[in-house]
Amino acid sequence: MSAFKVSVIGGGSFGTVIANITAENGHDVGFWMRSESQAQELNRLHENSQYLPDYRLNERIHATSDMAEAVKGSRLIFVAVPSSSFRQVVSDMVPYIPEDAILVSTTKGIEAGSFAMMSQILNQEAPRAKVGVLSGPNLALEIAKKDLAGTVIASPHEDVRDIVKSALKSKYFRVYANNDMFGVELGGSLKNIYAIIAGIAAALGMGHNTNSMLVTRALTEMARFGKELGADPMTFLGLAGVGDLVVTCSTPLSRNYRVGLALGKGTSVEKAVAEL
Repeated sequence: MSAFKVSVIGGGSFGTVIANITAENGHDVGFWMRSESQAQELNRLHENSQYLPDYRLNERIHATSDMAEAVKGSRLIFVAVPSSSFRQVVSDMVPYIPEDAILVSTTKGIEAGSFAMMSQILNQEAPRAKVGVLSGPNLALEIAKKDLAGTVIASPHEDVRDIVKSALKSKYFRVYANNDMFGVELGGSLKNIYAIIAGIAAALGMGHNTNSMLVTRALTEMARFGKELGADPMTFLGLAGVGDLVVTCSTPLSRNYRVGLALGKGTSVEKAVAEL
């Protein structure tokens, strides 16, 4: 597949590694960041010093705080912003996206109040666009170090799955495809809850037996819950289910696990979140 423009919306750690992998594959990347000063610094130093210092970025990445500039002419747009601001950012983006652009969420979460998944928000805000979700055991710091990793692109549209696999294929980052978009997205959201519980258990001095029990029972609950809502229970046995669950419940590199550690030590929820 020939090169095409890719956009990444969101200047955090995962958005940064996604932008860099696609740029390494020969695609020009429009990288939207909230801060113009940070965007200018990234363009000058080819580094996201706030989130991934010392991670050298490909020169095909052009950062900007201008949404119209970031998405102009893009065939594929990854949205990598927190769930709390997802709808607003997508709403701000929609007037500028090309008619045939593919939208892919990398955000793992559920919108407060509406309980909408991120793919549902994409469909609501951009009803004419083809949509997909990217999920899996994807700690950005390890991907930046080029440790071997895998992820899942899920979409009901075969061409969405194919173009994302093409854009992200790498010697160190393997992309698998799945048509169960809801199941993949649900797994990425539910594991956040279990990671907090695992962190609390670790803070209370519980060992590997406890962690293994929690992960196993969490997987069972995820599969049952997902099946009731229409997902394929087999999806939860893949990278976007048990794969993401295992890594998120076992390392302080996971934000939710760190919240659990703090809660288990008596820290308030507000302080634990603020210290992330």
